[in-house]
Amino acid sequence: MNPELKNEALRVLDLEAQSILALKEFINDDFSKAIDLIMECKSKVIVTGIGKSGLVGRKISSTLSSTGTPSMFLHPAESTHGDLGVVQEGDIVIAISKSGEASEMSAIISYTSRKGIPLIAITAKKGSTLDEGATATLFISEMAEACSLGLAPTTSAVATLAIGDALAMCLLKARGFKEAEFAEFHPGGALGKKLLTRVVDVMYSGKSLPLVNEDATMMDVVTLMTGGDVKGVVGVINTGGDLVGIVTDGDIRRSILKNDEALKQNVAEVMSKNPKTIDVSELAAKAQFMMESFQIQSLFVVDKNSDKPTAPVGHIRIHDILKVF
Repeated sequence: MNPELKNEALRVLDLEAQSILALKEFINDDFSKAIDLIMECKSKVIVTGIGKSGLVGRKISSTLSSTGTPSMFLHPAESTHGDLGVVQEGDIVIAISKSGEASEMSAIISYTSRKGIPLIAITAKKGSTLDEGATATLFISEMAEACSLGLAPTTSAVATLAIGDALAMCLLKARGFKEAEFAEFHPGGALGKKLLTRVVDVMYSGKSLPLVNEDATMMDVVTLMTGGDVKGVVGVINTGGDLVGIVTDGDIRRSILKNDEALKQNVAEVMSKNPKTIDVSELAAKAQFMMESFQIQSLFVVDKNSDKPTAPVGHIRIHDILKVF
């Protein structure tokens, strides 16, 4: 790589990293006040900004909405042509402007003041019009932009995005926002599948469940393992229907190497006792984590809330989970 360009890239990254770290001094009473205002908000958070601030504002608004704080973006230029009507009593406005003097923001500042709507400012300029009109101000550093011309919003855009993320994550924590709620807002794609797919959605059950009794022979195990829907493993149950062991194809191979009469053995002599299980209501992602952690390919499923919490009700395989995800 061209050394000059490499140095330029490193310079930009250093400056932008410094702009984020510089935000630590601004996590103060106004930041806390902003959190309190939004937590008390009975309606929605409206984020507004022009130019690059507007683009960052759209992302901040999206992050808020996806983590439990209803939000929308309002373009300040459109606000003066009727769109101010979306700002209603009970709302909160977050206005973003590095200089705090963007002319397009004046109508919004004036409107929130007249209507008594809380205004949270994100700006680099103390004493600016935006700062003076705000109920609480989240400051970003006045560091120079990483742009070699000192013009294109770079460090300021990164810092604004970071302070917005910090605000959103504090709100998420304050609300006690859970994975299940997050999943409701992200039903599509791989993320949604991981958060919504449960063991019961992927497991084999009923006649597909590979089970033998303790008095079965290893030949019975091989027959079931070969002809059933689930290959490579069989669960062993006692007379009460509880899972007491499993036999894998590896167990069979090792048994045959040790004993020429292995297929005539009782399954209880070969099975592995106290097998790992997972509850039917758990996320499939947890089942995947367990299998990867214990380096196994499958798990028997139980229903811990039933009258027989150790009786197998299903079987789940890692490659079935990976196929879904």
